[in-house]
Amino acid sequence: MKKSVLTRYRVLAYVTGVLLVLLCLSMIAKYGFHIDGAADVTRVVAIAHGWLYVVYLIFAFDLGSKAKWPVGKQLWVLLAGTIPTAAFFVERKISRELEAKAAGPAPAVAKV
Repeated sequence: MKKSVLTRYRVLAYVTGVLLVLLCLSMIAKYGFHIDGAADVTRVVAIAHGWLYVVYLIFAFDLGSKAKWPVGKQLWVLLAGTIPTAAFFVERKISRELEAKAAGPAPAVAKV
């Protein structure tokens, strides 16, 4: 698996995660505090997150298929973009796992 597949997944995971947190904050401002202009911000952030989440799904599915993940793990990674802050934690876990897998087993240390 190419490193670029993991990199593009990581970028989209962060982008969709940030946009989802911004969306939650803007919705709190709109519905909870009735702040003027929050409706416009909510609309823009919601549209951006929606479209970029679709791209995230494509990249995450591509990564999962190349890493040969089981269906359950694949679904968890795909759904991480819908739960605020989950994308950050899932991305970190997946990145560490795949980077360790790509590095291969640690070389044996010769005893003297």
